[in-house]
Amino acid sequence: MGTAFRSGLVTFIGRPNVGKSSLLNRLVGSKISITSSKPQTTRFRILGIATGAQTQAVYVDTPGLHPRGKTAMSRYMNRVARDSLEGVDCVVLVITADGWREEDDHPLALARALRCPVILALNKIDRLKDRRALLPLIGQSAAKLAFSDIVPVSAKNGENMEALESAIHKHLPEQPPLYPPGQLTDRSERFLAAEFIREQVFRISGQEVPYAAAVEVERFQRVKGMLHISAVIWVEKEGQKAILIGKGGERMKKIGRGARLAMERLFGSKVRLDLWVKVREGWSQEERALRSLGYNDRE
Repeated sequence: MGTAFRSGLVTFIGRPNVGKSSLLNRLVGSKISITSSKPQTTRFRILGIATGAQTQAVYVDTPGLHPRGKTAMSRYMNRVARDSLEGVDCVVLVITADGWREEDDHPLALARALRCPVILALNKIDRLKDRRALLPLIGQSAAKLAFSDIVPVSAKNGENMEALESAIHKHLPEQPPLYPPGQLTDRSERFLAAEFIREQVFRISGQEVPYAAAVEVERFQRVKGMLHISAVIWVEKEGQKAILIGKGGERMKKIGRGARLAMERLFGSKVRLDLWVKVREGWSQEERALRSLGYNDRE
């Protein structure tokens, strides 16, 4: 008899900017979740599906957890992250390999309350000057919680990812695949297009603007093998609009170029992308405005 097929849900949790999205992309083998060096890039619950010969791990990427949500947006992101812990087969708590921080306490407290297995991923080991520092960190971590495994990894270069996969796979229940083979995510191409645009806003603009920006795709249509996409980048102030556009529209050109190339790589077709920037004051502070822009607890 052959080995039984295993499949299940695996949620990543952790403070902002520990590399949860990069880990998901590495495990899935395709760019599903957007990344940047700025914290709180991830705003939505996103599934990345990795199907092998005998396993299907459905990875759940979540916004970074922070204990005090002062805005409607931060409260929404905390709800999404907490709700993503329900009914999963395994949780991967992610911290950085340079050690525990105070901001890790909140996701750790949530992990302690779970009944499912919790794996600790020590990410960004590629940044360590001395790998011997991992041994005391592993000991310190084991004292905080009875993790099923503690795995040092690098999402950036893929180091030790097979060990993390093995640690995850043993906790998946024996059952048929949850999704068809070949499916990489539960999200639509339209949603991913909006996310690729927002990723470029995070990467190219300054400190304030990314957090005041949301993307709404108004047109997503295939015409003779080419994708025609029109989208609005919403900001909260006229000054943010000017910053985002840049001198002579140069910054918007960079945002559009980067987003278009990312879409073409994932969608496998040429893309024509038209972008506009509009102002909607206080959208990130209002629950109703958030919902109108697609920020609801399902998302």
